Amino acid sequence: MDDPRSQSEAIADRALARFPTLAGEGPLYERLRQVAIASDFAIDVLVQQPAVLAQLALDDGATAIAPPVLDPDGRDDWPRLLRQYRRAESTRLVWRDVLGIDDVDATLTGTTRLAEACLHIALDALEQDFARRHGVVRDGEGQPVRLVVFGMGKLGGGELNFSSDIDLVYAYEHGGESDGTRMLAAEDYFARLGQQLARLLDETTVDGFCHRVDLRLRPFGNAGRVAMSFAAMELYFQREGRDWERYAWQKARPVAGDVEAGQRFLAALRPFVYRRYLDFGALDGLRQMKAMIAAEVVRQELADDVKRGPGGIREIEFLAQALQLIRGGREPALQQPQLLPALAALCEAGQIGADTAEALAGDYRFLRRLENRLQMLRDAQTHVLPATDVDRDRIARGLGHAHWQTLEPEIRRHRDDVAQEFDALLSQRGQQPAVAHDIAAYWRALPDGSSADALAAAGFGDAGSVDAALRDFARSPSVRELSDATRARLDRVMPVLLQASAPADRPLQAIRRLLALLHNILRRSSYLALLDEHPPALARLVDLVTRSALLAERLAAHPLLLDELLDARAEGPLPTRELFEAACAGVDADDTETALFALNEIRQQLSFRIALATLDRRQPAQDSTRQLAWLADAIVQAVLALARRELHAAHGAIAGAGFAVLGYGSLGGEELGFGSDLDLVFLYDAPLDVQSDGPRPLDAPRWFARLAQKIVALLGAVTGAGRLYDIDVRLRPDGGKGLLVSSLASYGDYQRERAWTWEHQALVRARCVAGDPELAAAFDSIRSATLGRERAQDTLRADVVSMRARMRAELDRGGEGLFDLKQGEGGLVDLEFLLQYLVLREAVARPELLLPRATPLLVEALARAGVLDAEAAQALGEAHALLVATGLDCTLDRRARIVPLDVPLQAARAVIGHAWRSHGLVD
Repeated sequence: MDDPRSQSEAIADRALARFPTLAGEGPLYERLRQVAIASDFAIDVLVQQPAVLAQLALDDGATAIAPPVLDPDGRDDWPRLLRQYRRAESTRLVWRDVLGIDDVDATLTGTTRLAEACLHIALDALEQDFARRHGVVRDGEGQPVRLVVFGMGKLGGGELNFSSDIDLVYAYEHGGESDGTRMLAAEDYFARLGQQLARLLDETTVDGFCHRVDLRLRPFGNAGRVAMSFAAMELYFQREGRDWERYAWQKARPVAGDVEAGQRFLAALRPFVYRRYLDFGALDGLRQMKAMIAAEVVRQELADDVKRGPGGIREIEFLAQALQLIRGGREPALQQPQLLPALAALCEAGQIGADTAEALAGDYRFLRRLENRLQMLRDAQTHVLPATDVDRDRIARGLGHAHWQTLEPEIRRHRDDVAQEFDALLSQRGQQPAVAHDIAAYWRALPDGSSADALAAAGFGDAGSVDAALRDFARSPSVRELSDATRARLDRVMPVLLQASAPADRPLQAIRRLLALLHNILRRSSYLALLDEHPPALARLVDLVTRSALLAERLAAHPLLLDELLDARAEGPLPTRELFEAACAGVDADDTETALFALNEIRQQLSFRIALATLDRRQPAQDSTRQLAWLADAIVQAVLALARRELHAAHGAIAGAGFAVLGYGSLGGEELGFGSDLDLVFLYDAPLDVQSDGPRPLDAPRWFARLAQKIVALLGAVTGAGRLYDIDVRLRPDGGKGLLVSSLASYGDYQRERAWTWEHQALVRARCVAGDPELAAAFDSIRSATLGRERAQDTLRADVVSMRARMRAELDRGGEGLFDLKQGEGGLVDLEFLLQYLVLREAVARPELLLPRATPLLVEALARAGVLDAEAAQALGEAHALLVATGLDCTLDRRARIVPLDVPLQAARAVIGHAWRSHGLVD
């Protein structure tokens, strides 16, 4: 009998002998034998409650055990009924888990629902009892107030293990007093109610326990009040809240009592849990918790603990929670209390790889199933692998292994995988590149010690100027007043930044740009933590600020963009037009100020991502300008929705009317640059004499004028995240003298009767970017009729040449050996004028030329129509690509688009000049 397998079989035989009515064979007998191997607890319950076995025999536990009804007058029976119910339903879960009917996800959900059911039943009975003895608590306005029971930890996350305690926090929304004859203040009332709830569930009686209750996660722990008002809780978290409590409340969920009030409290608490800005400081809190747990593991010899030991369940939970806390305030989709959905959300957000997410989910399910089986054996709150051979054999066989020797390596493999991922998360800071001792010593000695010689030795050109800039920085109040923790971060980051800047092409420029950024981020230590925790970001940052003044300025003004240096999505494919629209349409429009802030952040992040792709040559510049135009389209559409909502609230709507926003210039031609303004024209169409239907009605012209004004104001409004766009509305009919918004009819009349040739040229690139589809189609009809009409070619040619000569004389800023990429002869505007001239000349016979707006598409269309020969079209396309790329490079480094005329630019300029002359565009 020394063989563990024989001992396990003997245990099963003795268990089955307790059911004398069962024959020694058959499906039920075999099922019961499997359960007997895995769970003494389940066998005990089935012997004590034969009705449970009878139900299991009918449907293998498909039907949940019916919960008890607690008689208000039979309080002495409450503990027995609750305990019998918990044991019976737990046995059903054991049965289904051991027989492979339920997977581990279903078992965790079932265990959670069981705990919630017991809480509801117990609290409802106690509330009725309290109401009879003390009345109901009412607030200052006479409204009833109920206890809120928050489930924390795995109960809150909906993933409670089989024999876990339940972590609870009690609270109530408002103070007040009970209205009974034995009146109690709210604090005393709910404290007593909570204490009795805990006793009813937790106390061990002859029937065992229902659920072990732990109240230590409440504010101030065991020293704190049992139940606190929401106001007191909020004050506590503002003043006393610690990092570990953010992790705890990440999983909080109201599970009994006034659930709706609990949800309101959690919404108010969300900024404490999930910081608005990237919060890499959360990793320090995680390191501290990990250190405490590691000390506990050593002290209590918990190496075999599958929850708290190395590579255990808690490390998976902490890993996911830390990544959620870092970015959850920015990305609400990450605010998941359950671990498996959290891993999926982190994968979807690009914060962990798909393989890692799948592996961790597999590790988690394996370890949670193992943990459950350890607890199912005897209904014990244990997480430690068995010490005896027979228990090990029972666990292994219950999990489908022939013996422990095949299960143990699988346990080790899963735990090793988890430990490796968890350690990698916390060890990134240790991957900082080695820094020369002289550089580190130089920084530590500032502002008064050190010498510029150390910088010169490190390779800095103009070491004296760099030294002066660093001393000024070290003397600044923002550095002198740092906390010890933040100063320690700065002391780790600065030597690395200095060493990385030394070999830069322009080290002084790099240092000045970096210091401007650091001055800003020192006010929010979480951004410094980002650089401290992610060494690759430091090198990337130095490279970026050295090469791009524009991006350096944007990082300094909006440190949130530092995350783009780490975000895997920034290195992947750029968003499509549909994704731009979805991102902007998803902004909550209930509050205009908040919505504008969010739209500005979206624009900053996505345009920064496009800029990175451009700077790194990961996509052609023409793709970048097109994406910037798509982003502007999406933002204008979102702002139109905001403006309409505000106008509807103030003045009502106009039935049967339409509105459209037209994009002209680079927006219409999908060739928008970084920092470009938007050329907009507004149209409306409405029945005559119609008014809005609100309390302060307006006629259609005034209503749509207000709408257009609001759009312009919102797009240009300054927020904490910047402003969206500068707007130019001078291309509307009659220019600055005309109405801001035109009726469709007047716009059509203007284009037919009074528009200048240059206005028809501008119409070539115009398109509807936002508004009602019917009005957009009507605009397209006007545009097609205008551009496709018969023209006197000599007059057209003379108008185009004359206008271009006048513009060039006023705007071309090139000179000897310098080329104005936009306005210079053979520049981008010359190419635009050429293509517009050809469309206006040929569209009457070739209507297919009316469809494209963008320069590359116009060139292709003109080639297909035979207006341009294939060789000329290819040369013009290449010239356009070079000019756009060179122009974006200038913009990214804040240089004027006036550049030395090198050989490639001379060739591009010659191609465009030749095309002008070959089509008769000469003075």
